[in-house]
Amino acid sequence: MTPADSIADNAGKAFSLPRLVIAAPQGRSGKTTVSLGLCAAFSQRGLTIQPFKKGPDYIDPSWLSQASGRPCRSLDSFFLPDPNDLRAALIRGASQADLALIEGNHGLYDSLELDGLGSTAAVARELQAPIILVINAARMSRSAAALVHGYQTFEPGTPLAGVILNQVAQGRHETKMRQAIEHYCRLPILGALPRDAEMTIPDRHLGLIPHNEDERLTPAIQACRDAVEKYVDLEAVLRIARGAPSMPASPVSTNTQQLQNHIPLPPIGNRPKIGVMRDQAFSFYYPENLEALQDRGAELIAINSLQDNHLPEVDALYIGGGFPEIFLEALSANQGLLADIRQAVDFGLPIYAECGGLMYLARSIEYEGRAVEMVGALPIEIEMTNRPQGHGYVLAQCTAENPIFPVGATLRGHEFHHSKITKNDIPSAPRLRLLRGEGIGYHEDGLYYRNVFASYTHLHAYGAPQWASGMVAWASSFQQRLR
Repeated sequence: MTPADSIADNAGKAFSLPRLVIAAPQGRSGKTTVSLGLCAAFSQRGLTIQPFKKGPDYIDPSWLSQASGRPCRSLDSFFLPDPNDLRAALIRGASQADLALIEGNHGLYDSLELDGLGSTAAVARELQAPIILVINAARMSRSAAALVHGYQTFEPGTPLAGVILNQVAQGRHETKMRQAIEHYCRLPILGALPRDAEMTIPDRHLGLIPHNEDERLTPAIQACRDAVEKYVDLEAVLRIARGAPSMPASPVSTNTQQLQNHIPLPPIGNRPKIGVMRDQAFSFYYPENLEALQDRGAELIAINSLQDNHLPEVDALYIGGGFPEIFLEALSANQGLLADIRQAVDFGLPIYAECGGLMYLARSIEYEGRAVEMVGALPIEIEMTNRPQGHGYVLAQCTAENPIFPVGATLRGHEFHHSKITKNDIPSAPRLRLLRGEGIGYHEDGLYYRNVFASYTHLHAYGAPQWASGMVAWASSFQQRLR
């Protein structure tokens, strides 16, 4: 079921969905710490919490998923520019949940546009979701009231409902800020978290380290939960979430109508099998993407690039992003799987890869002065660099024939990569022209070589409604060829 399906099935209904947005004046204020703590604390109380992340992200969602016990989903107005679609995604994602918790990104009003279109504040207004503002209170006291007052009044109608202070020195520091904010802003202080190193989650070049990469990081969630339970008024937070107004289901937009126009579902016995490489090295998958493939009739087969020595029988392969550079030795040592993938490419197996997946399919990856052999399905070489080679939203247009997207299709995605292609022996031109973004360079992306389509762009099923249908049709075509 797509967001469009959710709206169509419930047109005219009103949904009473407890919900809230956790936002901040700027990044690194503590909103992820608070979001994790709330998800874990409410889940411990027996509530079903559905986490969402505003903005393109895989890493924070990996932590939110672990803290809540439900896959974190995406709410992004760049992928879903029609407010109807945004509400549909919330309604579908929070099905059977007691509360939807949406973690914002960047600062509350940060946006690509001068008018604030697509900001966390704009998304909160569209969803009529009350906002709890998390403030890094270090080196500040009464001035916090001026900051909060500005965020209250900057864009009228922004539903700011409460404040949580972070990095607070106990005693007089906390008292001054509480008094000032409550007096001048008339907003409740819902909690004050002290400085606590145990609540810090390690990070590196793309942000936090993904949760599934190292189970030893799990105690950080417990530390966040303990702090929130001790220093935040959980009942007050629940009252704010439950006070969110009922939300009407809206008509289906043109964009989500495209999501419904998929290929006819194949018979159960003939469902194409799509292998999904999902493990510590490759963990960047939106749950909506995997669901879209299943909605269109695919059976998903999990593959572990580090542990599985052979490629299972599949009709296509989907390799998402991740951190292959951290696991180069282990990936290269799995020669059985590398050989099977090379042989499968020779046999015509369809392969779709994004970012880390593109790197994995290259001849080699050079990292910290050493080149390590990879699959070699693409005649390219990769080098890791110290600075981003592409970062932000991507708007792409398909310019040439390929097995997934029609020529002329517009695709919305994002990129964040520190690697670049240093040698490219692919004779044909890239298939995507980027109206926004860097891709493989020169505002191009989408390498298509033999039966492999690979790009630095991460696509979201909502922003590329042709993708899932194209993938399943490609896999089905390969399956039919084998009969």
